[in-house]
Amino acid sequence: MALLSVEEALQRILKGVEPTEAEPVAIEQACGRVLAEPLPALVTQPPFNASAMDGYAVRAADVARLPAALAIIGEAAAGHPFSGAVDPGQAVRIFTGAPVPDGADAIVIQENAERDGGKVVVREGTIETDHIRPKGSDFRAGDTLLAAGRRLGPREVSLAAAMGHGQLSVHRRPRVAILSTGDELVPPGSRPGLGQIIASNHLGIAALAESAGATPLQLGIARDTHTDLDTHFARAQGADIIVTSGGASVGDHDLVAPVLQARGMTLAFWKIAMRPGKPLMFGRLAQARVLGLPGNPVSSLICTRLFLLPLIRALLGQPALDQAPAQARLSVPLEANGPRQHYMRAVSSPGPDGLAQVAPVRSQDSSLLAPLAEANCLLVRAPRAPAAPAGSLVSILPLDL
Repeated sequence: MALLSVEEALQRILKGVEPTEAEPVAIEQACGRVLAEPLPALVTQPPFNASAMDGYAVRAADVARLPAALAIIGEAAAGHPFSGAVDPGQAVRIFTGAPVPDGADAIVIQENAERDGGKVVVREGTIETDHIRPKGSDFRAGDTLLAAGRRLGPREVSLAAAMGHGQLSVHRRPRVAILSTGDELVPPGSRPGLGQIIASNHLGIAALAESAGATPLQLGIARDTHTDLDTHFARAQGADIIVTSGGASVGDHDLVAPVLQARGMTLAFWKIAMRPGKPLMFGRLAQARVLGLPGNPVSSLICTRLFLLPLIRALLGQPALDQAPAQARLSVPLEANGPRQHYMRAVSSPGPDGLAQVAPVRSQDSSLLAPLAEANCLLVRAPRAPAAPAGSLVSILPLDL
C-alpha cells in the first residue's frame, strides 16, 4: 500500500464525519462543551437605561449653566429603582447599576456635586451623557450571539447566562477508547522488570483527547495475543473512536490490525509519509473510527495532535483546525530532509523582527519523551526540503492547542 501524504490521510480520516447528537446541560456544567445550535438572547441587556456612576440623575438642560441647584426628590440604587419621574429643577440620588428615572437624561457624578439638605448644588464639571448605559447597548432579545460549534469557555458561559439561558444544547462528548498494547508494558507506578517499560502513551493521548472535549475511556494494556487483544477490544463498545498505541505495524507481533479485522474493521490505510509516525493505521469498525498509533511515545503524541484532535473537533461540530503552519526564522542550520514530511520537535521564542526564532531540540529520536517535553512547537519540513541555513524562513505548528 503506497504511502499517503499527511494531508490526504487527514482528509480520509475526516471524510463523512457527522457531529455527535445534542444533549441538554445545565449552564453550570456547560464550560468546555460545544454548542449544538445557535444561541439567541432571550432578554435585552441592559434591560433599562442604567447609571454607570454614583451621583445624581438630572435633566441635562437643568445643568447646562453652572452653578445649578436642584431639589432631590428620591434615591435609586441597583435593585431599588425610583418609581417617579424627574421634572425640571429636580434630581434623584443614584448609584451605579440603578435604572435611570424617567425624565432624566444625564448623570452628575458625585465628585462634581455638593449636597445641601434637600438640594444638590452642581458647581463644576462637564455633564456626560455617557454615564448612562442605554437599554440594549450590550444586546437585545433575539440577537444570536453564539454560533453552533462554539466551544464554551468562561466568557461564553457568562454571556449565555446573561442572555437568559439556564440550560444549553451541546454536542455529546465523543467517547475515545484508548488501548495500550505490548508484552513489554507495565502500568505507571510499577517497577519494570527485565525487558519491560512503563506505559505512558495512553496518558498523553487521554489528556489531549480530554482537552479537545472528548471523554477518554482507558481499556488498559493488552498483551500481544489474539485472545487478549480481542478481550480488550470488546470493552470498546459504544466508543466513537478507538485509539491503539503500538502493534499497528506489520511485524510478527503486530496483531492489532488482524484482530480488529476479524471483528469487522475495514482497513483504510496503515502507512503515511511522515516522520515520526509512519506506521499510522486508520479504519472503520461499525460506527467507530479506529486510529492505530505507533508505539514510540513521540510518534504517538504527534499523531494524536495531527489526527485525533481534528477528528474530535469534527465530531463536536467545530470548524476544522487551522493546520496551516506559521512562519518562523531558523536560529541554526538544518540538513536536507528525506522523503517524508518531518515534524521536528523544536523550541520557538520571540525574535527581534517580529517573527519567532526556532531551533530543534537536542534529539529527534521518536522514543525520547524528555526532548518532547522541552519543545513548544513542531518544525515542519516538507519532503526532500533542501538544506536550510540559519536565518531561513521555516514552518512551525504549535504543540498545544
